[in-house]
Amino acid sequence: MSIETLKNQLPEYAKDIKLNLSTLAGEELLTDQQKWGSFLSCALAGGNETVIQAVHAEVATRLSAEALNAAKAAAAIMAMNNVYYKFTGMIENPEYRTMSAKLRMNVIANPGVDKVDFELWSLAVSALNGCQFCVNAHEPILLKGGLSKEQVQAAVRIAAVVQATSSVLTGEAALQGTRPAMANAA
Repeated sequence: MSIETLKNQLPEYAKDIKLNLSTLAGEELLTDQQKWGSFLSCALAGGNETVIQAVHAEVATRLSAEALNAAKAAAAIMAMNNVYYKFTGMIENPEYRTMSAKLRMNVIANPGVDKVDFELWSLAVSALNGCQFCVNAHEPILLKGGLSKEQVQAAVRIAAVVQATSSVLTGEAALQGTRPAMANAA
Protein backbone atom coordinates (compact mmCIF):
# COMPACT_ATOMS: atom_id res chain seq x y z
CA MET A 1 0.00 0.00 0.00
CA SER A 2 0.98 3.62 -0.50
CA ILE A 3 -0.48 7.10 -0.74
CA GLU A 4 -1.32 6.33 -4.37
CA THR A 5 -3.19 3.17 -3.37
CA LEU A 6 -4.99 5.14 -0.67
CA LYS A 7 -6.08 7.79 -3.16
CA ASN A 8 -7.47 5.06 -5.43
CA GLN A 9 -9.64 3.78 -2.57
CA LEU A 10 -11.36 7.14 -2.11
CA PRO A 11 -14.76 7.49 -3.83
CA GLU A 12 -15.34 10.09 -6.54
CA TYR A 13 -17.20 12.44 -4.17
CA ALA A 14 -13.90 12.77 -2.24
CA LYS A 15 -11.97 13.98 -5.30
CA ASP A 16 -10.79 17.08 -3.42
CA ILE A 17 -9.31 14.85 -0.73
CA LYS A 18 -7.49 12.82 -3.42
CA LEU A 19 -6.08 15.98 -4.98
CA ASN A 20 -5.00 17.30 -1.60
CA LEU A 21 -3.25 14.01 -0.77
CA SER A 22 -1.24 14.37 -3.98
CA THR A 23 -0.40 17.99 -3.30
CA LEU A 24 0.67 17.32 0.28
CA ALA A 25 2.75 14.27 -0.64
CA GLY A 26 4.76 16.69 -2.78
CA GLU A 27 4.84 19.45 -0.14
CA GLU A 28 8.21 21.23 -0.21
CA LEU A 29 7.86 23.68 2.67
CA LEU A 30 8.69 20.90 5.13
CA THR A 31 11.69 18.61 5.24
CA ASP A 32 10.93 15.03 4.27
CA GLN A 33 11.16 14.01 7.92
CA GLN A 34 8.74 16.75 8.99
CA LYS A 35 6.30 15.95 6.19
CA TRP A 36 6.28 12.16 6.44
CA GLY A 37 6.33 12.23 10.25
CA SER A 38 3.25 14.48 10.10
CA PHE A 39 1.54 12.01 7.78
CA LEU A 40 2.29 9.04 10.06
CA SER A 41 1.46 10.66 13.40
CA CYS A 42 -1.83 11.99 12.00
CA ALA A 43 -2.73 8.67 10.38
CA LEU A 44 -2.25 6.96 13.74
CA ALA A 45 -4.30 9.65 15.48
CA GLY A 46 -7.07 9.28 12.90
CA GLY A 47 -7.41 5.60 13.75
CA ASN A 48 -8.44 4.21 10.35
CA GLU A 49 -6.62 0.92 9.75
CA THR A 50 -6.48 1.33 5.96
CA VAL A 51 -5.01 4.83 6.22
CA ILE A 52 -2.53 3.78 8.89
CA GLN A 53 -1.30 0.84 6.79
CA ALA A 54 -1.02 2.87 3.57
CA VAL A 55 0.75 5.79 5.19
CA HIS A 56 3.09 3.51 7.13
CA ALA A 57 4.00 1.67 3.91
CA GLU A 58 4.71 5.02 2.25
CA VAL A 59 6.87 6.42 5.05
CA ALA A 60 8.65 3.24 6.15
CA THR A 61 11.46 3.75 3.64
CA ARG A 62 11.44 7.56 3.92
CA LEU A 63 11.99 7.86 7.67
CA SER A 64 14.70 6.48 9.89
CA ALA A 65 13.76 3.97 12.58
CA GLU A 66 14.16 6.77 15.13
CA ALA A 67 11.83 9.09 13.21
CA LEU A 68 9.24 6.32 12.75
CA ASN A 69 9.30 5.70 16.48
CA ALA A 70 9.11 9.41 17.30
CA ALA A 71 6.13 9.95 14.98
CA LYS A 72 4.35 7.08 16.72
CA ALA A 73 5.31 8.56 20.09
CA ALA A 74 3.88 11.96 19.08
CA ALA A 75 0.54 10.33 18.25
CA ALA A 76 0.60 8.38 21.52
CA ILE A 77 1.52 11.20 23.88
CA MET A 78 -0.90 13.63 22.25
CA ALA A 79 -3.72 11.06 22.51
CA MET A 80 -3.24 11.35 26.27
CA ASN A 81 -2.38 15.05 26.55
CA ASN A 82 -5.14 16.24 24.24
CA VAL A 83 -7.78 14.58 26.41
CA TYR A 84 -6.32 15.94 29.63
CA TYR A 85 -5.73 19.49 28.46
CA LYS A 86 -9.06 19.73 26.63
CA PHE A 87 -10.67 18.80 29.95
CA THR A 88 -8.84 21.58 31.78
CA GLY A 89 -10.09 24.02 29.16
CA MET A 90 -13.67 22.78 29.14
CA ILE A 91 -14.30 22.68 32.85
CA GLU A 92 -15.51 25.92 34.36
CA ASN A 93 -13.56 25.47 37.59
CA PRO A 94 -10.19 27.20 36.91
CA GLU A 95 -8.44 25.32 39.71
CA TYR A 96 -7.88 22.35 37.38
CA ARG A 97 -5.68 24.51 35.14
CA THR A 98 -3.36 25.24 38.07
CA MET A 99 -3.01 21.60 39.14
CA SER A 100 -0.06 19.49 38.04
CA ALA A 101 -1.13 16.99 35.36
CA LYS A 102 0.78 14.19 37.12
CA LEU A 103 1.13 12.38 33.79
CA ARG A 104 4.45 11.12 32.45
CA MET A 105 5.48 13.01 29.32
CA ASN A 106 9.21 12.25 29.17
CA VAL A 107 9.17 11.63 25.42
CA ILE A 108 8.50 15.32 24.78
CA ALA A 109 11.87 16.22 26.32
CA ASN A 110 13.74 13.40 24.57
CA PRO A 111 11.88 12.25 21.44
CA GLY A 112 14.88 10.73 19.64
CA VAL A 113 14.63 13.20 16.72
CA ASP A 114 15.04 16.93 16.27
CA LYS A 115 12.84 18.58 18.92
CA VAL A 116 11.24 20.92 16.36
CA ASP A 117 10.11 17.98 14.23
CA PHE A 118 8.54 16.25 17.23
CA GLU A 119 6.82 19.48 18.28
CA LEU A 120 5.47 19.89 14.74
CA TRP A 121 3.99 16.37 14.77
CA SER A 122 2.54 17.01 18.23
CA LEU A 123 0.90 20.21 17.03
CA ALA A 124 -0.55 18.49 13.94
CA VAL A 125 -2.03 15.69 16.06
CA SER A 126 -3.35 18.25 18.57
CA ALA A 127 -5.07 20.15 15.76
CA LEU A 128 -6.60 16.87 14.54
CA ASN A 129 -7.77 16.12 18.09
CA GLY A 130 -9.11 19.64 18.61
CA CYS A 131 -6.99 20.60 21.60
CA GLN A 132 -6.56 24.37 21.54
CA PHE A 133 -4.35 24.34 24.63
CA CYS A 134 -1.83 21.93 23.11
CA VAL A 135 -1.88 23.73 19.75
CA ASN A 136 -1.19 27.02 21.54
CA ALA A 137 1.58 25.41 23.61
CA HIS A 138 3.43 23.90 20.61
CA GLU A 139 3.11 26.74 18.07
CA PRO A 140 5.39 29.26 19.85
CA ILE A 141 8.05 26.56 20.31
CA LEU A 142 7.96 25.90 16.57
CA LEU A 143 8.26 29.58 15.65
CA LYS A 144 11.08 30.06 18.16
CA GLY A 145 12.72 26.93 16.72
CA GLY A 146 12.88 28.54 13.28
CA LEU A 147 9.80 27.27 11.49
CA SER A 148 7.61 29.70 9.60
CA LYS A 149 3.87 30.04 10.00
CA GLU A 150 3.54 28.55 6.50
CA GLN A 151 5.42 25.44 7.62
CA VAL A 152 3.18 25.09 10.67
CA GLN A 153 0.16 25.50 8.40
CA ALA A 154 1.50 22.81 6.05
CA ALA A 155 1.59 20.27 8.89
CA VAL A 156 -1.96 21.18 9.89
CA ARG A 157 -3.08 20.83 6.27
CA ILE A 158 -1.62 17.32 6.34
CA ALA A 159 -3.56 16.63 9.55
CA ALA A 160 -6.78 17.89 7.95
CA VAL A 161 -6.44 15.81 4.80
CA VAL A 162 -5.30 12.64 6.58
CA GLN A 163 -8.26 12.96 8.96
CA ALA A 164 -10.66 13.55 6.06
CA THR A 165 -9.28 10.44 4.34
CA SER A 166 -9.82 8.43 7.53
CA SER A 167 -13.38 9.74 7.91
CA VAL A 168 -14.33 9.01 4.29
CA LEU A 169 -12.97 5.46 4.35
CA THR A 170 -14.55 4.72 7.73
CA GLY A 171 -17.88 6.08 6.45
CA GLU A 172 -17.68 4.06 3.25
CA ALA A 173 -16.97 0.88 5.23
CA ALA A 174 -20.03 1.57 7.38
CA LEU A 175 -22.22 2.21 4.33
CA GLN A 176 -21.08 -1.04 2.77
CA GLY A 177 -21.80 -2.92 5.97
CA THR A 178 -18.21 -4.06 6.32
CA ARG A 179 -16.26 -4.15 9.52
CA PRO A 180 -15.25 -0.60 10.45
CA ALA A 181 -11.62 -0.08 9.52
CA MET A 182 -10.77 1.56 12.82
CA ALA A 183 -7.46 0.63 14.40
CA ASN A 184 -8.95 0.75 17.88
CA ALA A 185 -12.14 -1.17 17.08
CA ALA A 186 -12.83 -4.10 19.36
